[in-house]
Amino acid sequence: MPTVTTIAGSRHRQEALRVVGVAAAMITISFGKRCMKSINDFLPIASVLLIYLARMVEVGTKRETVPGPVRERLTLRLFMLAGTLMVVGSIVEFFVRQLTLNEGTFAAGWICAVASLMVRRRAIAALGKFWSLHVEIRENHAFVQSGPFRWVRHPTYFSMMLELLGLGLIMNATYTGMAVAVIFVPTLALRLKLEEAALVAKFGEAYRTYQRRTPALFPYKWPRAE
Repeated sequence: MPTVTTIAGSRHRQEALRVVGVAAAMITISFGKRCMKSINDFLPIASVLLIYLARMVEVGTKRETVPGPVRERLTLRLFMLAGTLMVVGSIVEFFVRQLTLNEGTFAAGWICAVASLMVRRRAIAALGKFWSLHVEIRENHAFVQSGPFRWVRHPTYFSMMLELLGLGLIMNATYTGMAVAVIFVPTLALRLKLEEAALVAKFGEAYRTYQRRTPALFPYKWPRAE
């Protein structure tokens, strides 16, 4: 009889261990899912905030540049507004629409953001002391056609489009992207009109030839050999 009791007790212990094991596995899976959901919520938001912070640091960086007359200041303010609205609006949309991380658009967004940074850095380096956030033509302004300026006349604005696209893709923020486009596209058109007119006035036929040879924003043509 004691032997039977011992065997029965052993079986009960094994059953109890199985139950505990299953329960532990279910708790682990549940906790893991909650952690993954938290990560999926956190990553897109942290990404756009990091990109925005890096952009603000870049804008505020002091550079050794040659000062010149600033034609207007409105377009820079509107560009800044568009970027801020893209970040804030996409976060609001993320929660309102109860979105989560989309691995495909998240990866594509980061590719656009990194490409934007690389293009802009190359453009700043090519312009050197003539770099400006405004339409600012100096007396001794150099006609730069090297670096990314071989591919497009306005690589900085191309990088801005990549950046906004990247932010929208990371957050999967369709509606915010459309709202930002209402501000950004007319502002970009105005800035291009003002800047192109200023460059033609400064460099004349040389810049007109550059206009005919080099796209304004999208690098769809192979540049001529230097």
